[in-house]
Amino acid sequence: MNVMKFCVVTVERTDTKEHAVPTEPVGDAIARALADMGVTTVFGVISIHNMPILDAIARHGRIRFVPARGEAGAMNMADAYARVSRSLGVAITSTGTAAGNAAGSQVEALAAGSPVLHITTQVDREFVDRDRAAIHDVPRQPNMLKAISKDYMRVWEPAAAIESLIAAAREALTAPTGPVTYEIPIDVQRTNVPQRTLAGMPPIARQSPDDAELDVLADRVRKAKRPMLWLGGGARSAADAATALVNRGFGAVTSTNGRAVVPEGHPHSLGAFNMTREAMEIYARADLLIVVGSRLRGNETQNNRMPLPPIVQIDADPTQAARNYPVEQFIAADAKLALEGLLERLPSQLDTDLAHIAPARERSEAALREGLGPYGTLADTINDRVFKGGHPWVRDVTVSNSTFGNRYVRLAAPHLGVHALGGGIGQGIAMGIGAALAGAPVKTVTLLGDGGTQLMIGEFATAVEMQADMVFVLMNDKGYGVIRNIQDAQYGGRHVYSNILTPDFALVCQSVGLPHELISDIAQFTAAFDRALATKGPRLIEIDMVAIGPFSHSFAGPPAGAAGKPT
Repeated sequence: MNVMKFCVVTVERTDTKEHAVPTEPVGDAIARALADMGVTTVFGVISIHNMPILDAIARHGRIRFVPARGEAGAMNMADAYARVSRSLGVAITSTGTAAGNAAGSQVEALAAGSPVLHITTQVDREFVDRDRAAIHDVPRQPNMLKAISKDYMRVWEPAAAIESLIAAAREALTAPTGPVTYEIPIDVQRTNVPQRTLAGMPPIARQSPDDAELDVLADRVRKAKRPMLWLGGGARSAADAATALVNRGFGAVTSTNGRAVVPEGHPHSLGAFNMTREAMEIYARADLLIVVGSRLRGNETQNNRMPLPPIVQIDADPTQAARNYPVEQFIAADAKLALEGLLERLPSQLDTDLAHIAPARERSEAALREGLGPYGTLADTINDRVFKGGHPWVRDVTVSNSTFGNRYVRLAAPHLGVHALGGGIGQGIAMGIGAALAGAPVKTVTLLGDGGTQLMIGEFATAVEMQADMVFVLMNDKGYGVIRNIQDAQYGGRHVYSNILTPDFALVCQSVGLPHELISDIAQFTAAFDRALATKGPRLIEIDMVAIGPFSHSFAGPPAGAAGKPT
């Protein structure tokens, strides 16, 4: 590939000789630095205020740019890419409304703790923060960006642009990870700076646990008869150590974001069946619960009213200490280092009683499976193919995910599970694309609902343009099914605003060249799904839930604090 050179040579004069110092615009320096740091894929929407950066990315030819149809989609793609690739996700937006378009999706990245670098722009420095109505200027943009970011950095001086970029990337990747916004005015992007080469991403330090604290915890574990681990998304990097602890005599339960930190089929793990009657019976018998990298979210703890055993908490974020439950000990540390340190202090086998966990998991799964009615076959097929094939499993917020997607379909590894932790619908299409472009060797499977799909329906075109290797499974009940169920349970069956006009998805797919197959008989699904998995590129399978019928048990949202009611 011929790469057009775009640099200027300046001359520094000294007393003895002249030195030629190549320079380039800051936009080029940013493109170069991202590639030097190992970034291979960037998501975004081109605009007049980010063209210096995106034009440089195209000319340099070292980074794949994914042109999303909207900034919200670009941010969701970067988020899912970060989760599945276990690396930095990068989204590039423009100033003002464009940055605002990404805000809701960045809130999801913040909720999930995804290491995303959001590069956004500003008007020329002479107009910044002066509310003079320059094109694309909006008042108080930094206030919005600070509210949705782990950290926010603005570049004022061209000479500081790359150091600030490195700092932003490091902050996004440092535990507790999260999205960091890097804001750069358009005139800074055009200003020349000395050309430089980076030697990769600077190393990210992990927070080591206090030895004395681990000694205390190890002593507690040795005395426990039914110790358990509660593993959240913050424990994903600690899978080997967590599994070793379970093999030595711990029970385990996970949040939906911590699934497969311990293998999903392990006989000592409840998986994400964390709020069933069977799970609460186990909590009642446990004498120690070590919570690792989890916030103990309200929708998994009955809004923190579910009784739990005595808690020891391990988290890289000290502000999370006892946030939702009182704890008897808190260890501020990286999950991997803390669990490895605990392993070093324990015998090769603990004297514990865990025989009751596997039957409890089996009963929880059976109860869920029974409630699926005609969709049990679909859930079984997806579960078998996703787990055995090691497919990334991406889910939008929809009834089908709440019933079987979040718990029943097993993951082959923790980084292969992606869903909207913040509970916002409509992010599944874009998240699926980001996951599919993250380098997994097999097709990504994405579960959608018809209501949420309409929020980002334009991103189907992105999937086709990028030939993302993925299959969408679209559950179409022609409306907001969970809202209708809640209206049936709590509002006298008044289906106001929940029976929305639904597009003909076959025509939508045809318009962008997305292969589509409609399933109106559930017996047709397995063969259709296998065909989709065997074909390269994106495909969509639409499930006609009106023709097939309802679930056996209606899902009407999380329980309102009623003890023992499963989700």
